[in-house]
Amino acid sequence: MGNGVVTEQIAAEALSLLEIDHLGLDDTDRRLLETMIDKFDGGPVGIDTLAAATAEETDTIMDVYEPFLIQLGFLQRTPRGRIATRRAYEHLNRPYDSQRFGIYQNPLFQENE
Repeated sequence: MGNGVVTEQIAAEALSLLEIDHLGLDDTDRRLLETMIDKFDGGPVGIDTLAAATAEETDTIMDVYEPFLIQLGFLQRTPRGRIATRRAYEHLNRPYDSQRFGIYQNPLFQENE
């Protein structure tokens, strides 16, 4: 097979078997993001609620998973809770509604046509 040498192909196969994607997300990372998107419309969701919904310990989410997801730009902490970002939606192939998060604002005045 690889006679003691870890090639790119062997590493890719190992990561695939462990269900780790090309960005390094594992099953738990994806489950946290999917829970925020599917159950809480992308957030904001409180850390205790997210922990209860995913059966993960609050401290484990905050200390192990959140830092990496924040580094990747997939998760944002706000005073109201955690939010899955546009990048998380795109990575999980989910439709993203920018109007939902107030990114798009309707004009105050409409021009007459």
